[in-house]
Amino acid sequence: MAGLLKKSTNLARVPVAPNPHHTLGVLYSKILRAVDKMPKDYPYRINTEKIVKERAAHVKNNLKVPDLEKAINCGQAEELILQAENELHLARKFLGWKPWEPLIQEAPANQWTWPPHK
Repeated sequence: MAGLLKKSTNLARVPVAPNPHHTLGVLYSKILRAVDKMPKDYPYRINTEKIVKERAAHVKNNLKVPDLEKAINCGQAEELILQAENELHLARKFLGWKPWEPLIQEAPANQWTWPPHK
């Protein structure tokens, strides 16, 4: 790149990303590969795939960073990268936790009621 268009993100400890399109493309691909290992009907997989595919399409179709940021509308490119890194970390954790599998034992009475009953 001939020179970065912006000198700072104005966010503490968040440097300007030199190539956000490439970084986001790689991260989105990794997220999609991770959720592809989950059951097809698992809600986290369904919703994450939808969002990530939409964002990946914006990365592909918006060649200028300001246009990309405006299309996704969830912060600066550097914030989008942080969000994608966090989502990838969570998706990989889910693969280890396997929350879609049945409980090992029956949940205690009123486990899922709010406010909790004593």
